[in-house]
Amino acid sequence: MTVPFVPLDPRGAVLGDEVYARLGEAILDGRLAPGERLRDQELAEWLGVSRTPVREALQRLERIGLVEVSPHRYTRVSQPNRQTDTAELVAFNMGLAVRMAVARADDEELAQALERLDEVIASSRADDAVALADASHAFFAVITRAAGNYALLQFVREYEFAIRRDMVGWVPFLECPIGRTAAYEEFREAFVARDGDRAEALLRGIHGLP
Repeated sequence: MTVPFVPLDPRGAVLGDEVYARLGEAILDGRLAPGERLRDQELAEWLGVSRTPVREALQRLERIGLVEVSPHRYTRVSQPNRQTDTAELVAFNMGLAVRMAVARADDEELAQALERLDEVIASSRADDAVALADASHAFFAVITRAAGNYALLQFVREYEFAIRRDMVGWVPFLECPIGRTAAYEEFREAFVARDGDRAEALLRGIHGLP
């Protein structure tokens, strides 16, 4: 490890959650690279905390696949999953969230979702892959909350770091910006009409799923 962390304020948020968030973000931005060894004592010193919250955070990161552990040998940052596998999982969950959100969202939630969706469409039209991935993630976050399903929300929150890492550099199945943007606009029409069946089918099609 080469980049020390800014020490945490133990009077702040729940310490275990904060350590987990710091380590997760460090894996996402590459400060902790795939294959890098993680030593709880060193991390604890850099973060200014005891080893207990660090160990708890590493266990959580192991559960979602960002860290791999071989007892008495090493704890290290794992390699990303195959992007196609994660993209498939995200697409199915987005479709499910959309189906529930169009049926349950109130007008304010629908308006928030449409703002994020318009950012997706603008990014697609500009053929900006980075902005498109960021906008898609923001849209997914809004509709997951609007879906009103606590189990889905907890699943997405728990695996957010793993999903974000695996989806770096992601591009939709429809690579042509004209055709892709047209598909997103058609999806928007179905979303506004609260047509869950059509919206889900269109979204899966954009991601190359049946």
